Amino acid sequence: MGKIIAVSNQKGGVGKTTTSINLAAGLAYLENRVLLVDLDPQGNSTQGIGQATNDAQNTIYDVLLDEVQAEDAIIHLNQPPMDLIPASISLAGADLEMANYKFGKEQLLKNKLDVIKDKYDYIIIDCPPSLGLLNTNALTASDSVIIPVQCEYYALEGVTQLLNTIRIVQNLFNKDLKIEGVLLTMYDGRTNLSVEVMQEVRKYFTEKVYKSYIPRNVKLSEAPSRGQSIFEYDLKCEGANAYIHLAREVMDNNKKK
Repeated sequence: MGKIIAVSNQKGGVGKTTTSINLAAGLAYLENRVLLVDLDPQGNSTQGIGQATNDAQNTIYDVLLDEVQAEDAIIHLNQPPMDLIPASISLAGADLEMANYKFGKEQLLKNKLDVIKDKYDYIIIDCPPSLGLLNTNALTASDSVIIPVQCEYYALEGVTQLLNTIRIVQNLFNKDLKIEGVLLTMYDGRTNLSVEVMQEVRKYFTEKVYKSYIPRNVKLSEAPSRGQSIFEYDLKCEGANAYIHLAREVMDNNKKK
């Protein structure tokens, strides 16, 4: 039985897309069957993994709002060895289009992903930096959510809103939705601020915070411009080490459940 994990935080710049790409890639290199779903209209996961969409390529927009099945939008990648459903700028108007639906607009993604769920060990959804219908669709379709939180001022700003959204989705559409974990990103152990934020987040979320954390690492910033995950770009860097540890921790946590 596959597991669907949304990577969500409506605050931008927290490492959400970086985490989506590199967690998915790490899980794939650890011999899991993995699908990455780019649900962000900016298409950063699609571009960051080296894919460009064209008019002939079905995207997540077509899956959500046309009769296209998820299977028909999948791109099979060799490096990393995983699958991708890409996004394009068409997705930018999806929230408005879905708002016109009278019934079932929150379950559009779930209905399509449920058909292919068992073909994968993990489906990772890169959510948009907002709390609209796209994000609601991702949370409704998912078994759990990973929340990236950056080690900077106002780290928990906006997380309260996301937690409220999660509670609403649990009450209305997906009672089994869980918080998979909280991931600290952009950690710099040389600064008191990073250490203080780490302590604050661990105090707030307790055992939900991953032992793994993602350091500030220039290689992680450079890899998307080459259309590569961190594992192809620089396997020996600190960022690659952090994400393979995170992938192992996600796997270990799911074995215990």
